Amino acid sequence: MLTLPTDLPVVSTLSGVAGLSHLGVIRVAGEEAAKFLQGQLTQDVALLGLAEARLAAFCNAKGRMQASFIVFKRSPDEILMLCSQDILAVTLKRLSMFVLRAKAKLSDATADYALFGLAGNAIESIAGGDRPIWDKVDFDAANLVFLYPGNGQPRALWCAPAGTPVPAGDALPLAQWHWLDVQSGIAMITQPIYEAFVPQMLNYESVGGVNFKKGCYPGQEIVARSQFRGTLKRRAYLAHTDGEPVVGQEVFHVSDAEQPCGLVAACAPRPSGGFDAIVSMQTSAAADAEGGRLTLGSATGPALALLPLPYPLLEDI
Repeated sequence: MLTLPTDLPVVSTLSGVAGLSHLGVIRVAGEEAAKFLQGQLTQDVALLGLAEARLAAFCNAKGRMQASFIVFKRSPDEILMLCSQDILAVTLKRLSMFVLRAKAKLSDATADYALFGLAGNAIESIAGGDRPIWDKVDFDAANLVFLYPGNGQPRALWCAPAGTPVPAGDALPLAQWHWLDVQSGIAMITQPIYEAFVPQMLNYESVGGVNFKKGCYPGQEIVARSQFRGTLKRRAYLAHTDGEPVVGQEVFHVSDAEQPCGLVAACAPRPSGGFDAIVSMQTSAAADAEGGRLTLGSATGPALALLPLPYPLLEDI
């Protein structure tokens, strides 16, 4: 079991409300909205209830993730998919190519909704306490989705029609929300890592992002083979560094100065100093990562220290 470096200060509780300007909304509306998405995403949208949300990925034919979403139904015929703003336009265009005769209409609904992240006691003032991960609670026209904790703190996502009053709570800087995202161990697809990973390379099978019992979707054969034939050689890990990482940056192991062993999938400043990141890397390199053997950007770059994941991997459950 990995432990925190002894010189890494613990971060105190972060609470408040953050505006999530980096996220956008794709609306899928129509009587066949769920049926259409069932054939496109890694998640079982057909079984998605009105009181829950799900993590899902949209893959190419080779199983590489082109987008990832937080998906939930606002009504039986209206589904919202929240994703990174920088891939929304290309994702919407790509998904729309597959609609064909399905009774479903896709649109960019970002301007129609206000998105906020709630952390710590900001959730209690609205929902009266924490709930199971991926639960969805409706407050009139607003939806509250409970996310994976970050730094051990409860988190939720508030989605409401534009113009709805902002949830009560202290302002939480977006940079701190990004850090809580990193601490959750779940990286969302952004433009720098477009088509870089199959879902298991970001541990999506371990956090409810892949349903292996549903029907076909693009890349399903590759995703299933990676899971059941033991061909997956990369996983996502939490890491800390004093250098400043960027998403898509390469990670190296001391045993091979020429070939990178991984990529940075998400990163944010750590409130107590330095930076934390989610790194997708070779499992063999992670197994031999003690003593400054991982570096950022090049073989001579800043050292990376692996931290414990906040959830068990599926193979360990």
